[in-house]
Amino acid sequence: MKIALIQLDVKIGKPDWNYQHAKTLMSKAMKDKPDIVVLPEMWNTGYALERAQELGDRNGVLTKELLSSFAKEHNITVVGGSILNYRSHRQEVTNTMLVFNGQGEQVLEYDKIHLFRLMDEDKFLKAGNRFGLFSYQDIKIGTMICYDLRFPQLSRKLVNDGAQMLINVAQWPTARVDHWRSLLIARAIENQCFVIAVNRCGESEGTHFPGNSMVIDPLGEILLEGSQEEDIYIIEVDLEKVKNVREHIPVITDQRLDLY
Repeated sequence: MKIALIQLDVKIGKPDWNYQHAKTLMSKAMKDKPDIVVLPEMWNTGYALERAQELGDRNGVLTKELLSSFAKEHNITVVGGSILNYRSHRQEVTNTMLVFNGQGEQVLEYDKIHLFRLMDEDKFLKAGNRFGLFSYQDIKIGTMICYDLRFPQLSRKLVNDGAQMLINVAQWPTARVDHWRSLLIARAIENQCFVIAVNRCGESEGTHFPGNSMVIDPLGEILLEGSQEEDIYIIEVDLEKVKNVREHIPVITDQRLDLY
């Protein structure tokens, strides 16, 4: 499986610019013919939460049109990071991930479960209550958004439901980049799976974001670690390694789910 990680900067409150920028970088990634392309968190607006109902993609329509047509045109799976999504029928705003397969069909809509109080998500957004899990061919992939990473119960739930890979999309700040690296490695080791993590870079209203997108294998080895600049990272992963590691050290089968 070949994966393209799109590490980009985001202009807060400028959805028109962000949509065009994301499409430009995704198009550049196509020269390497990836199977899956992944964007970061809230790439359409940044954290313009006080203007969420105004700037959020109304029912995700613009995002769905862009990602669906792009996925179908290039016959790839697009993991659309996450967007500020205004659900007009409920007058609620969510931090939503959309995933489309190579036929342009939507295969996942996941609303961030854990809202991050330090960025005031709890004041402006509605938390999700469903898990993010989709299939690429016969491979199950679990999805998380940024702060979700700090809750090992979530990643283990996804793995117990069959995930061989976890994808985390984020706007994780430079101030806590050490936590980012440590938690990603821990999630890979404890769940014996690949972890794909795509973080934004740049600066927004005084908060700096380090990029530092990562790919980690089921033994916790860092296969890729991005810089602090905008870039496109391409990596191939062999999912057979998940099976081999889980057979060698049977952590998943040795769980005592009758006790915890």
